[in-house]
Amino acid sequence: MKRIAAALAFCALVAAPVLARAAPVEVTRFHTPETLARLKGVAATVEAAPGSDPASLESKVWLAAVQKELSAQGFGVATPGATDVVAEVFVEREVFKREGTRGPVSVGVGGTTGGFGSGVGMGLGFNLGGGAKEYVVTRLSVRIRDRRTGESLWEGRAENREKAKAKEAAIAEAAPRMAHALFAGFPGTSGETVSVK
Repeated sequence: MKRIAAALAFCALVAAPVLARAAPVEVTRFHTPETLARLKGVAATVEAAPGSDPASLESKVWLAAVQKELSAQGFGVATPGATDVVAEVFVEREVFKREGTRGPVSVGVGGTTGGFGSGVGMGLGFNLGGGAKEYVVTRLSVRIRDRRTGESLWEGRAENREKAKAKEAAIAEAAPRMAHALFAGFPGTSGETVSVK
């Protein structure tokens, strides 16, 4: 009986759900000393990049997340058209499926107790591999530019992949987390890709 109890405990441990953690955000930034000097103490207007719908509820969540991070970095808040510096926000989200790669796992338990002819046996089988899993890849790009000349003063992009059903994949969770990762340690080392947890 002790063997059966131990086997059941092992099965429960293996089958127990693993606590999910948010996947890291891969961040890359680009700038020059000259362009950074022009960003000190300025106010920035945050706008949806061309091709985006600034009126959509989704866009507003991303724009607000970027505005919050810019404010935390010391940028002033300006009304649209009232500043020479614009932060353009562009977001891409795509869902894809990845086939499960892990095979089935089977656990078998057998044993005998008591006298002649008595025995207990048990067999368990379950699959930990599952079928195809859906993932969401999110890319956040921000370009801070001179409104008059169009010259880029700072550019950054952040990318993240989460399971589609994870709460971290929801826009309300992803937007502030990715914007924070993008501006963490602003301006960042130009051309370097870092992983932000």
